[in-house]
Amino acid sequence: MELIQRSQYIEKLRSLRDKKVIKVITGVRRCGKSTLMYLYQRELLKADVKKQQIININFEDYDFVELRNAKALYQYIKDRLVDDGMNYLFLDEIQHVERYADVVDALFVKDNIDLYITGSNAYLLSSEIATLLSGRYVEIKLLPLSFKEYITATGDTSNLERKYADYITFSSFPYAKAFSNEEQFVNDYLRGIYSTIVLKDVMQRNSISDTMLLENVIAFLADNIGNTLSVKKIADTLTSSGRKVDVKTIEKYLSALCQSFVLYQAKRYDVKGRQLLKTMEKYYLVDVALRNTLLGTRNTDFGRVLENVVYLELLRRNTNVYIGKADSLEIDFVTVNMQEIAYYQVAATVRDKTTLERELQPLKAIKDNFPKTILTLDTDPISYYDGIKRENVLDWLLN
Repeated sequence: MELIQRSQYIEKLRSLRDKKVIKVITGVRRCGKSTLMYLYQRELLKADVKKQQIININFEDYDFVELRNAKALYQYIKDRLVDDGMNYLFLDEIQHVERYADVVDALFVKDNIDLYITGSNAYLLSSEIATLLSGRYVEIKLLPLSFKEYITATGDTSNLERKYADYITFSSFPYAKAFSNEEQFVNDYLRGIYSTIVLKDVMQRNSISDTMLLENVIAFLADNIGNTLSVKKIADTLTSSGRKVDVKTIEKYLSALCQSFVLYQAKRYDVKGRQLLKTMEKYYLVDVALRNTLLGTRNTDFGRVLENVVYLELLRRNTNVYIGKADSLEIDFVTVNMQEIAYYQVAATVRDKTTLERELQPLKAIKDNFPKTILTLDTDPISYYDGIKRENVLDWLLN
């Protein structure tokens, strides 16, 4: 399968080349971290970098299993450094290395090393390690394919509605495209990714033994993407269905799932008070096709699935993405970048006047002059309502 170019991320790496910061690429398993590093190494070789200046180690490759020892790894790298140029060092899935933060710290202080590391778990940048590397790293958060990347990979921009249906059904994970939209193969592939994440990044890392309860929590969250939830509500719902569970256990499971990047938590933001609220978050899946794998149903709830797609796209474009609250009204998303704010409502369709007014109401209640947009699957031309923009979401995804 031809490699899919990840131009947005390559550009980030390009802009950080030879800068004295550690480039930390994080993201869920199989989202393309290793491929991104390969693409960037290929670009370096096409430029002015010699092959011996590049050291690439994937710690999930058994050929490098002995290098999971910190001292052995440091010596291996030290023996291969060139003295007359920059060394480009790529350490893939470095969380497998014992005391990896110490190794990274020791390598960083060398003037002729440009360091790139990846990890499939947010533990990579836990508070202790972040403190050790404080001010010396830039995190690049890699997600599976955006709709634009998916379309670019097909080489065809016709019939966007059909391609969007394929995108949410056959997965945004890059390698899923190798199965040519064969639903059973894609489903088996996603089940394999899911099982690996649950086993290696959730259960082993967090000492969780109750597989069935964990899967019940994941299935509940997948079924409730786009719904505001509290930890207590999740615990009470599962208890009422016959699985007695306490709030602390749910908190532990939610933290582990978010750390594995299979789940993303969107906190609530008080628009008028300009502050985060502590309760009633929403959760979104890293890939909406996983929902079919987990629930055994097709993506029939188009509104909430679309909301999930938009949330992930906003994450690609923005520093902070929240769900909004204006008095008693809810705004689907608020993005905050420095002093710039934007508001978004998401709906499958607003052609019905009642639906349109319901989506406009929260945005009209906000009295500032920051951009306000309604995104829908309607193919109508762009229109405005008292300064509120209504736009086709597929066009917006491709912008």
